[in-house]
Amino acid sequence: MSTKDFVVVLDAGHGGKDTGNRGNGYLEKKIALTIALEIGKQLSSQKGIKVIYTRKDDRFVELKNRAKIANQADADLFISIHCDAFTSPQAYGAGTFVLGLHRNKDNFRIAQNENSVIFLEEDHETTYEGFDPNNPESVISLVLMQETYNSQSIEAANTIQRSFVTNLKRKDRTVKQAGFLVLRETYMPSVLVEVGFLTNKNEGAYLNSTSGQREMATTISKAIINYKKQLEASVVKEDQAVIVAEKETPAVKENPAKTIDTNGIVFKVQIAAISKSIDLSRKNFKGLTNLSKEKSGNLFRYFYGETDSYDEAEKLKKKAIKKGYEHAFLVAYKDGVKIKISEAISTK
Repeated sequence: MSTKDFVVVLDAGHGGKDTGNRGNGYLEKKIALTIALEIGKQLSSQKGIKVIYTRKDDRFVELKNRAKIANQADADLFISIHCDAFTSPQAYGAGTFVLGLHRNKDNFRIAQNENSVIFLEEDHETTYEGFDPNNPESVISLVLMQETYNSQSIEAANTIQRSFVTNLKRKDRTVKQAGFLVLRETYMPSVLVEVGFLTNKNEGAYLNSTSGQREMATTISKAIINYKKQLEASVVKEDQAVIVAEKETPAVKENPAKTIDTNGIVFKVQIAAISKSIDLSRKNFKGLTNLSKEKSGNLFRYFYGETDSYDEAEKLKKKAIKKGYEHAFLVAYKDGVKIKISEAISTK
């Protein structure tokens, strides 16, 4: 198992000119920041966990840059903290969300509220490729990349939601899916947390209090630690299963790549991850060749190219992007086992 720190990126929603919702006169941006900083403080005291923030003060951070911070950190988990609002002052409870298609109008409303921040950004139409927060159809374009991490995102969200119910006796609003732009381009399990409704008088006062913010932070940090432990336990089980499977029969991959004897490390460009198996022909992949795919759980991951050179891999990624795979990204393998890009580069 890797000895690398488990990297958590904490994203305090809104900030600066974007106040977030102001239910009952409270400021979402301020509450989200205080909770995020307290979560980070608690996690940083844990051995083996590294915390990175998208903001540590009252500043405006564009949605695209929040994901960029997480990707550059090669994070293992991305958590975005927010406070909810609703027209009815009776609505209450904490909820967790992962990226996905809206299941109902309430989910769309929440995503719509959080995504509307792009109107405060310059040239948002170009940056977000014409995405319209007010159009439910726009969310379909968001889902493909995060589908790779969907199961882990749901597991992380479930762990946080259970922690709310078990430790704070909060109403279980369950894990939901909705189209949040801030989750679109994060290349790791990602969860958006709505800690409660500022529009509810009692809940708003609780979330605006020092004790309430500390309790929420403690509950979320405990959940993150539990998720990390669960992940590590599953890795051990998977490693043991792989050892048994390799003894029984070799793994089979479609269009397996050549073995490259350079520290055992190779790079590929992942261009898609979907639940459907597609024939690896040029016509199905915009003219690209040298394709391969792997089945991972219920998903098929599709790759373009393979090289032992990081620089060459970057060139392949640029070519894939020019072909229309705007969200293509690099993955690395050592002796056939997937590793983080940062580990691959440091080994070179």
